[in-house]
Amino acid sequence: MPVDAGASRHGTVFQREQYAAGGIGRAYWDYRDEKIIAGIGDGRRILDVGCGEGILLEKLAARLPGCEITGVDLDPVNIRICRELGLPVVEGGAYGLPFPDGGFDTVLFIEVVEHLSEPERALAEIHRVLRSGGRLVVLFPNDLAFKLARLATFKFREAFYDAGHLRQWTPYDMRKSLERSGFRTVRQESIPLPVFALSLHHLVVAEKI
Repeated sequence: MPVDAGASRHGTVFQREQYAAGGIGRAYWDYRDEKIIAGIGDGRRILDVGCGEGILLEKLAARLPGCEITGVDLDPVNIRICRELGLPVVEGGAYGLPFPDGGFDTVLFIEVVEHLSEPERALAEIHRVLRSGGRLVVLFPNDLAFKLARLATFKFREAFYDAGHLRQWTPYDMRKSLERSGFRTVRQESIPLPVFALSLHHLVVAEKI
């Protein structure tokens, strides 16, 4: 199963190592990314906030060659990995995105919000860099379901890895935070099952009001 970027690097679990291992973890990761890509809509200028090691950036570049795709991340290891692969990434954090107002049609916020002490500050920054009516795609994990899934598939290192999550989000919490931050939720879905308590992730698609 995917392991979040930005976690403590003690006993490091790298995203690309996990992805390269294949098996059910990679199959689910690809399934998850297809759900994210489907949420992008017609946006041509796409920003991935907290892009990690660039697995999703790589897929977007291959799938959407006519789009202007940019990743932003604070972790120097993630930035180095992305740049070595020729992926378009800049250094920056969710609280101060290094982009002008209204510069993007779509922002991806994938497995980042659970790491933040001031999530609505980050949502305000995303709101700023999106054009009017622009789309935000948010994905956050269900930590308990992930731990059980990893134990069930004998991924003990990942099951007990400190991913650095500060909060367990719920679909309701996310919807209310988006409303307070100037977004309108247009679609939400728990995956791979329709009930969040039994699922690994929740996906929200919202538009800037």
